Amino acid sequence: MYRRQLPSASGPDRREFLKGCAAATATVLASSAWPRQFNSGGVYLPASTKKMAALLRQIYEQSDWKADPDKTAQRAAYYRALLRSPLTPTQQVTVWLEMGKELLRTGESDEALRTLEDLTKTCRDRGYPLSNESNQEIQTYIALSYLRLAENPPGTIVMQSSEQARNGVEANSPMRGAQGAIRIFAGILDEDSHEDLSRWLMNLAYMFLEQYPQGVPARWLVAQKLFESEYDIGTFPDVAAPAGVDCVGHAGGVILEDFDGDGLLDLMISSSGPMDQLRFFHNNGDGTFTDRTAEAGLLGEVGGLNIVLTDYNNDGHPDVLILRGGWMHKFGEYPMSLLRNNGNGTFDDVTEEAGLLCRHPTQTAAWADYDNDGWLDLFVGVESTRDNHHVSQLFHNNGDGTFTEVAAANGLADLGWVKGVAWGDFNNDGRPDLYVSVLDGPNRLFRNDGPRDPQHPGSDQWIFTDVGVQAGVTEPHRSFATWFFDYDNDGWPDIFAAGYGIDSRKDMADFEMGKPFRAELPRLYRNNRDGTFTDVTKAVHLDRAILPMGANFGDLDNNGWLDIYLGTGDPSYKSLLPNRMFRNDQGKRFQDVTKSGGFGHLQKGHGIAFGDIENSGNEDIFEVIGGHLPGDLYQSVLFRNPGHGNHWITLVLEGVQTNRAAFGARIVLTFKDGGVLRQVFRTVGYGSSFGGNPLRQHIGVGKAEKIERIEVLWPVSNSTQSFRHVAVDRTFHFREGSARLEPISYKQFTFDVVSMGKYAVGMQY
Repeated sequence: MYRRQLPSASGPDRREFLKGCAAATATVLASSAWPRQFNSGGVYLPASTKKMAALLRQIYEQSDWKADPDKTAQRAAYYRALLRSPLTPTQQVTVWLEMGKELLRTGESDEALRTLEDLTKTCRDRGYPLSNESNQEIQTYIALSYLRLAENPPGTIVMQSSEQARNGVEANSPMRGAQGAIRIFAGILDEDSHEDLSRWLMNLAYMFLEQYPQGVPARWLVAQKLFESEYDIGTFPDVAAPAGVDCVGHAGGVILEDFDGDGLLDLMISSSGPMDQLRFFHNNGDGTFTDRTAEAGLLGEVGGLNIVLTDYNNDGHPDVLILRGGWMHKFGEYPMSLLRNNGNGTFDDVTEEAGLLCRHPTQTAAWADYDNDGWLDLFVGVESTRDNHHVSQLFHNNGDGTFTEVAAANGLADLGWVKGVAWGDFNNDGRPDLYVSVLDGPNRLFRNDGPRDPQHPGSDQWIFTDVGVQAGVTEPHRSFATWFFDYDNDGWPDIFAAGYGIDSRKDMADFEMGKPFRAELPRLYRNNRDGTFTDVTKAVHLDRAILPMGANFGDLDNNGWLDIYLGTGDPSYKSLLPNRMFRNDQGKRFQDVTKSGGFGHLQKGHGIAFGDIENSGNEDIFEVIGGHLPGDLYQSVLFRNPGHGNHWITLVLEGVQTNRAAFGARIVLTFKDGGVLRQVFRTVGYGSSFGGNPLRQHIGVGKAEKIERIEVLWPVSNSTQSFRHVAVDRTFHFREGSARLEPISYKQFTFDVVSMGKYAVGMQY
């Protein structure tokens, strides 16, 4: 069922990687000179980045370790020292247990296990009284410590092969961890047969040992039929390791884009640990990537649960916005960073210069030209709570590299705990509307009704009307990632909003085991073309995923219907549930293809990007995997698309009156697929709130041998241009106002899948 080969010995070790990032950043920050050019070591050192890096480190170092969730090691040391002071038996048990928990959160699984087992032995030997509840809590954390030992290196779920088992394994091995977890979970279940989470995790431990289902006691077995796929999509092998992008980190974001204009899609990856280094990987065009973080001038750009693509200055070079502080409440008051792409492989931090320097906890933002003046504006959704109030922000692009904040003036400031935002023109009137996904509150849909005074359209005098209730799109009330897309190809944007809430972690086990549960489900809203939407989640079978975090959409098999991949989990180590892939079956239903494609990783899935990395005509999928806790590290995965024999076309749009990156431009393809006339609709730039697809539009057209007609609708000029009888399996550049499509030839290559057996291939069905 769930499988994973051992990582290559030459692969990156997570602890050494993080030490290296920290050392490099410290070296950069200590540099007395910070010239705006390359130094002798090939490291670009922009002064603005050094200033931002110093600010980020200062904020982190000044936070109170007693409460900062990222400072588990300091608290573990404090508890260890506290145990040396005079304590009552009850106090000693409490401190001992808390120390074990903090060690586990830090990633010191073996030390946590020794600590908790010593606590159990001491309580037994000295007769310390323990309530049933306290004893079960201790046993649960012992089981989790064993389960973490089944992840080797720390944070990586590994299953020993039968050959490795015959050859014997060291005492501190994944096998020992899985066996220990099974023993403890069995004891918990003997005491409470309704402890479904322990049952679920026990079955996973047997899977790690390749003893599922035959080795699982019948009374605790989770039925195999629950894992079956509904369609065979073909295996998408994980080629991250041979490609050199199996980088290790925490929860983070990803952008897949051609940052240097060579026609090859590069990768930018963030990691949410406050001192985790942003990574930039250049596509070499031969199946491998090279880490050019230092050469790109990005050393010191740390943290960031999410990153968002833009071209804020209309220079044709894709820029990046880093979002920081998500989920961290008062400890998340970090600034975001706007990284200007200089067009030569380097980036400058222009946050302060652009007027974006502010400190709010956030992980979500979206770009659109809300006033159709040809420049991309920015909406940032912040996380506001009763105890830590913040306001969301709307930054109007002044067209000179700077922004003016106008959220309050336009009624978009006080929106609560925002977890996802997306622009999209739901009523097809040419103006981008705004959907806001809120945790613990109704979601909001703001219809863009234009300027209050059309004769004097001031950027701070815009009308955004909240029509969420009348449109019927306020759920789920515990919500996360969101986007607009046309899942049924009728020309009207629909809305997806991921649910993110459970009553208890028992819900996770009950959901996976097919039992009744109370977790929040996602919503898919079909556009009724009259300003309202219909909830079709159950009708299309998307009510089969809980706790989606990172999420995105693309076309797995080039049939022209958009599919959905959901990265799942929450910060707890108990949260081991598969990420899920759903294939769009002609807009009628979504089929679970998780097992058949090999997409069912158990670790936390975050930023997701679909893109044709090989330039082969098939979209591959990159996913950032890792958790929030300091010890919950994992390596990213890259799923190579094996191809499905369908045709495609890729369009690179360039705006003139419209913003240059063509955000908001609408594409309509008309073609005959198997003799049936079809239309497929796409919109540039309006993607997932937690994952960054490239701006080039890769569109599957099934069995069509040519495109009958391509139409492009430009929002600013309000013009439509069309082209007839266009060849398939080609890439074209199209400039607003141009009379012709310009063919583009991108270099093609193939990832090495022959030798990938020696590399990690991700926990999967």
